[in-house]
Amino acid sequence: MSTVLIANPKGGSGKTTLATNLAGYFASRGKHVVLSDMDRQRSALQWLERRPYKLPLIHGQDGRSQYTNSLSADWTIVDSPAGLRGDRLSQAVKDAHFVIVPMQPSAFDMGATRDFLEVLQEEKSVRKGKTFVAMIGMRVDNRTRAAQALQEFLAKSGFPSVGNLRNAQVYALAAEQGASLFDIRPSQVSRDLQQWAPLLHWLVNASKQK
Repeated sequence: MSTVLIANPKGGSGKTTLATNLAGYFASRGKHVVLSDMDRQRSALQWLERRPYKLPLIHGQDGRSQYTNSLSADWTIVDSPAGLRGDRLSQAVKDAHFVIVPMQPSAFDMGATRDFLEVLQEEKSVRKGKTFVAMIGMRVDNRTRAAQALQEFLAKSGFPSVGNLRNAQVYALAAEQGASLFDIRPSQVSRDLQQWAPLLHWLVNASKQK
């Protein structure tokens, strides 16, 4: 049983995109997956409502009051709301085995995330090595100066960086259909699957240490 918290206090950082696709990945591998939505906008649960029955099953959960998974779940993916802080943040981090922080390559995102990372560093479960934290860039064009600035920021974050995901139209098209990148024919999304490899590799390796 593993719980992954997707968290960043900045709205629009790509949390739901990351959460739904991560849930889709583990479901495609035959795992029992719970997608828990802590956000009152219910974007992740709405995605799940659009999901065709023929795709691998993902169980939904309203995480606003209870977001820990049942013992039978292999993976619980928690999509957190913007502005998660204080006791709610501490409890969510404590209950998670992994925290993944998505962020876009902009000065606004870096500014909003910097203080959040300092808070994460001080969380007891993180300091004691019970909760693993990683960073990932979202909607990144590696050819831009903004992407370079993001890489410099991530290198100084104090947490491992597990790559960048590009701003591809396939994510929006999949979201409209309740699908994930991993429900699409691999030949159509080969470049994007390659970008996911470092994150998935990190999760698998870190899960062996917990």
